[in-house]
Amino acid sequence: MPHPNDNKRITKTSLYSWVLYKNISLQLMVVGIIVVTVAMRVLPLEMQKRIINEAIGMKDIPALWRYCALYIGAVTLAGMLKFAINLMQVHIGEKALKIIRERLYEHLLSLPIQFYRRTSPGNVISYLITEFIPVASFIGQAVAVPAVNILTFLAMAWYMIHLNPTIGLISISIYPIELFVLPRIQKYFRRSNRRRIKHTQALSGLVGEAVSGVHEVHSNASIPLEKKRFVTILDKLYKATVMQNGIKFGIKFINNFFMSLGPFVLFLIGGYYAIQGHFDVGAIVAFLSAYEKLYDPWKELMEFWQVYQDSSVRYGQIMRAFDHTPEFKQYTEGREPYVLDNDVEIRNLSFVIGGNIRLLDNVSLKVKGGEHVALVGFSGSGKSTLALCVAQLYKYTSGSIMVGGREVSELTKQDISYNLGMVAQHPFIFDGSVKENLLYSCRSLAMQGGSCPGGEPGLDDLIKISQQVGLFTDVLAFALRSRLDEENPNEALMDAILASRQEFQEGQDGMYADVAEHIEFFDMDTYSQYMTVAENIAFGAANTEQFDQEHLHAHPRFMEFLEGHGLQAHLVVLGETLARVVTDEMGPEPVHEMFVNCPIPEAEYGEYQKVANRLDSGEPLSEHEKGLILKLAMAYIPGVHKQVDLDKGFANRVVRSRQDFMDAVAAEYPDAFTFFTHDKYINSLNIQDNILFGRVRTEAQGAQDEINHRIMQALIMQGALEPVAEMGLNFQVGSMGDRLSGGQRQKVALARTFLKVPPVLILDEATAALDNKSQSRVQNILTDNWKGKSTVLAVIHRLDMLPYYDKVVVLKAGRIMEQGGYHELLEKKGALYTLIHGKED
Repeated sequence: MPHPNDNKRITKTSLYSWVLYKNISLQLMVVGIIVVTVAMRVLPLEMQKRIINEAIGMKDIPALWRYCALYIGAVTLAGMLKFAINLMQVHIGEKALKIIRERLYEHLLSLPIQFYRRTSPGNVISYLITEFIPVASFIGQAVAVPAVNILTFLAMAWYMIHLNPTIGLISISIYPIELFVLPRIQKYFRRSNRRRIKHTQALSGLVGEAVSGVHEVHSNASIPLEKKRFVTILDKLYKATVMQNGIKFGIKFINNFFMSLGPFVLFLIGGYYAIQGHFDVGAIVAFLSAYEKLYDPWKELMEFWQVYQDSSVRYGQIMRAFDHTPEFKQYTEGREPYVLDNDVEIRNLSFVIGGNIRLLDNVSLKVKGGEHVALVGFSGSGKSTLALCVAQLYKYTSGSIMVGGREVSELTKQDISYNLGMVAQHPFIFDGSVKENLLYSCRSLAMQGGSCPGGEPGLDDLIKISQQVGLFTDVLAFALRSRLDEENPNEALMDAILASRQEFQEGQDGMYADVAEHIEFFDMDTYSQYMTVAENIAFGAANTEQFDQEHLHAHPRFMEFLEGHGLQAHLVVLGETLARVVTDEMGPEPVHEMFVNCPIPEAEYGEYQKVANRLDSGEPLSEHEKGLILKLAMAYIPGVHKQVDLDKGFANRVVRSRQDFMDAVAAEYPDAFTFFTHDKYINSLNIQDNILFGRVRTEAQGAQDEINHRIMQALIMQGALEPVAEMGLNFQVGSMGDRLSGGQRQKVALARTFLKVPPVLILDEATAALDNKSQSRVQNILTDNWKGKSTVLAVIHRLDMLPYYDKVVVLKAGRIMEQGGYHELLEKKGALYTLIHGKED
């Protein structure tokens, strides 16, 4: 059954409307189970009375068994039914929460860009994730908790009156008094709770802001300022939390006090009646049990009331925070999305912010379908704002933008998806693989009912577009740093890699002779300058954790081997020397960049500083510190770590010990290492090291690029380029693409938009992070493949690219100063001439 609020904005939906949303039949089932549960709670009380009065009092053994069986059966069934009710509550609450979050998230993504410029990401995350948890609890409990507790209260009250009307009525009369007192205290609790939530959200927003802008904090050395802001809000949160909890404990005190009045009445009046012979012992026991159970629903109702108050405050604050109308409709209704011609016409366009700040002022421009137009101007001229208005990211204040004869402000986001594509100066890359990011625009278009040319791009398409934008070399590098899956090995790819290895091993006599000098091939009889000491000793790579680079120095059998071959003492000296020299050179607080080619990991630098200080003072090292020294020595790579020279005598001793090490490992730990064998694939090495059967000499300028090119040639000859490229495309880019460089992010963004082939393409300084060669490559793609087909509006930062464009538009202070062909405008010696001349100066 459709809910009346399905077409209503989520922020206008009341909290209680979610209680029955698609849950009416389930809630009725809950009420039915509750009725049976309440009956099963009353039955044990009656059984208590009968066990004492009839079974024990009359010494009736069969009655004792019968009443005890009924007692335990009722208790067990009540517990099972309560378990079922709790599960159904969780199901109802979490199902509603899932729908609320889903609809609110969709609403959030549709809000204007400006909303997110004034809203902290930390607040959005806190609202959407953390603050909704009590709301789910309330929705799940909204029917079940009042029903079960009100019915239980009435049932217990009836049973008490049934046992003794006078005592029952007096005991029950206590609760109206409590009902009068508690709501007045609850009012103060709600106020303090609102203050606590407000300060919690402010604190969350402050932390999120500081983390997002940590580079500004560091550059301004403003940690004390940020701490002061943090402490100010923290102090307010502390006071609000203490006040809230003080009121909460006061409410508990009142509850406990009134709870104690019931037994007092029972003992006073009931005891008098019992002495007079008008109240039997079994009735007193049953009455006392009933009164205790009478308090439980009352207590749960009070707790439910607090949950309701908390949830209503949270829900109201969340919905008010996001109660903004989206500027554009998301989906078309009653028609198919428009497939428009790609001519663009801008008429008297203005965009005003902050009351009277005109970012665009009466701009008019005509762009024919397939024409390429460059937007230029100094910073603040309005060129990016104009591009964002055309892309429907900003809603302009007045004027008109027509695409294919349709007003942009009246198009839905679905229409825009069909007809426009955009690449920003700082594109966003989503967590996931390179492939998933490349397919992002096409998959989004497919969900709108459209499709990229030829459907979803396949592997060949992804390789082709990656090559066009210059991303393929990065994809190949990602793959070469990867390892093959040991559990599901690709035998054909392994064979191709081994065949490629053979080509490289031919060295000076083969087709790869030009790069052989950049590679240090693995040689059993030579100490490798580009392997760690551990790798040199083993002449292989570890397969298990206890033998890897982090743990090998702590293995007792390995230490015995080092001692037996005269290597341990030298490793201790090497480690101590490295610790002293590196910490002396880098100082007490080295910056992140100083750890490039440093043998000490940045995270462990503080520990090695302490070790170096102890060495200088002559104090003995602890066992842990001795382990750190050996670990440092084992990670030493002579060709990379230039702080200390390699002792040739030690290197020769290592080479001579290799065979003994291999024999010992083969005998005691046969699966611990994979040794560097020329004709076998080494699973513990990445693809590049397997192909080269060696390491790249890092001091060779440009060596890696040359080697990657040669590896690609070798893989093509072996028919293995595609599976290796696919591995590179599956490279995980990290949160917000943090494992990619700025240039790589822009290449990914360009490629994913190019795959979509939109009729109108907006480029907002989309190549700013690329080098000159890559920028030229992208420009050639636009000129050769897109001109005359797709309309391009490009905000340009490199003015030497302007000759490639059909029209140049020069903006200043939100107005078009001049427009026309590149050479035509230069001859006029107007705004463009001044702009270029200013750049040249």
